[in-house]
Amino acid sequence: MKTLLLIMSLLITLPSENIYQFSFTSIDGKTINLKDFRGKKLLLVNTASKCGFTPQYKELEELSKRFAGKLVVIGFPANNFGSQEPGSNEDIKSFCEQNYGVTFLLAEKTSVKGDDINPIFAYLTSTANPNLAGEIKWNFEKFLIDENGQLVHRYRSAVKPLSPEITSQL
Repeated sequence: MKTLLLIMSLLITLPSENIYQFSFTSIDGKTINLKDFRGKKLLLVNTASKCGFTPQYKELEELSKRFAGKLVVIGFPANNFGSQEPGSNEDIKSFCEQNYGVTFLLAEKTSVKGDDINPIFAYLTSTANPNLAGEIKWNFEKFLIDENGQLVHRYRSAVKPLSPEITSQL
């Protein structure tokens, strides 16, 4: 009986195997818990302001508005590739708003690979997701999470946010 209670106790304290175990800090300094988005799809994107893919901000904004209520788009600015996100959080937010009218959620500047990788991206690129695992190769990779917090698809940088490849999944 003690063994059964011990096993049940361990199961209760283990983190769930979905995205809802994570939180992050928004570009405005607020703590955002991903579990608050349970029941909606999430599209997590590593972004950069000085990249050839930067115009995807416009489509991400349109996607966010078109599927409002059932999809949450979250941009994670990162300076991991070619120093293409050199600015401060304030600079990034201003750039996104002024140039692309971004109103979707942005995280504070983070790292999406390397020794200082954000835990969310460590999870998304890990072997816990064997069919979708592997290091991020460039800015604007997109991770689609279903309503239950499970990673269901990963799109590389060249896949545009409004492509049928993505919109058909929403």
